[in-house]
Amino acid sequence: MVMDQPRSPLPIIALACPPQQHVWRLPGSKSMTNRALIIAALADGRSRLIGPLLSDDTRHMAEALTDLGIVVNRDDPDCWLVEGGIRHLRPPGRPIAVGNSGTTVRFLAALAALVDGPVDLVGDEHMARRPIADLVDALTQLGISVDCPSGCPPLRVTGCGRLPGGTVHIDATRSSQYISALLLVAGAAEAPLHIHTSGRQVSRPYITMTAAMITAAGGQADCDGQGCHALPAPYRAGPMAIEPDASAASYAWAAAVATGGSVRVPGFAADQGRPASLQGDLAFLDILERIGAVITVDDGGICVSGDGPRRGVEVDMHDISDTVMTLAALAPLLEGPTTIRNVANIRLKETDRLAALVTELRRLGQEVDHGDDWIRIDPRPLTPALVECYSDHRMAMAFAILGLARPGVTIADPACTAKTYPGFWNDLDSLSKAAHS
Repeated sequence: MVMDQPRSPLPIIALACPPQQHVWRLPGSKSMTNRALIIAALADGRSRLIGPLLSDDTRHMAEALTDLGIVVNRDDPDCWLVEGGIRHLRPPGRPIAVGNSGTTVRFLAALAALVDGPVDLVGDEHMARRPIADLVDALTQLGISVDCPSGCPPLRVTGCGRLPGGTVHIDATRSSQYISALLLVAGAAEAPLHIHTSGRQVSRPYITMTAAMITAAGGQADCDGQGCHALPAPYRAGPMAIEPDASAASYAWAAAVATGGSVRVPGFAADQGRPASLQGDLAFLDILERIGAVITVDDGGICVSGDGPRRGVEVDMHDISDTVMTLAALAPLLEGPTTIRNVANIRLKETDRLAALVTELRRLGQEVDHGDDWIRIDPRPLTPALVECYSDHRMAMAFAILGLARPGVTIADPACTAKTYPGFWNDLDSLSKAAHS
């Protein structure tokens, strides 16, 4: 049972002692859940999503697919049933609301090409500032009619019930979701789809995840640093297991480092002492190891112990940008400066995350320097403050972890975690109770 999301500013209670081997059970991966929903929608027959995430983002995706004619049954929170097939797709007859879910609007923009008629995608005020022009341009190259005057949602895609296939060129430096969106629908194309990318692919592990999930469902997709190629191949309906969310796991493991305790996250498979996962954000463990944490991987999950010295680091986080805020919020607790580089794309997320980090870390008394794609934090004594979240779930969760280690941190908008992790405050409270017991 998930408690009601707190609506008023939430003071974080610093732990009196570190947690000892606390088990933090995570919800399913948002990234895998929304990809699995698209695959299941296109597969002819019934698919089962095992261990999906129920959050604002996945709710928007499920409800949008329902509007498009796909039956998504979420009565069992641990196993969703999807009755899919391209033949079921139909124009919704009204605008589809996507909130501030980037995966939803981008994946649906590509899926809408397979609908015979117009599909309007409308987000909230934050979504209206999130760019989608690169994907619009790619769809236009394939002959799909897309109307998106501002280069950000809202947009209208007028499909003709088919995707021609062919070759597209796309800037890969702003979002991996554009490429994933095209790959997810490529199996339903009339000819092979060749995606040529320019610039270094941002968050490339997410593209790798997409290709792996497509292949597991019977599709054919292959990617490298220059682009991706996919062949027409129908998806197989069937079971799809969703891993725990690796981005959310960063908060659990950061809590161990912040407090000098030990936190185990179950549910990840192990392969010869290393995590076996489709999710690239598990590379955050390598950063924690450099900081000084001890990582243990076995069949019981992944355990992080943070009772040793904690050193500042200099890291390139281009491939795992969703964990940038977790590291930045840990930085005030580390010995020496922490520098995070090559993360210009985080300016295009739910908020300008780089600017938000600079503002809030300075509010907390930290010395911060930054450029267009980097930030450096020099630890200083923490100044108690109300941390603004800018409606960004990762701001709230990252700085809540800092508050476990130092008194005086209050989260201004705790309810925003419902976007990807509605049970976060329950789980944080369980950690606190365990440490104080």
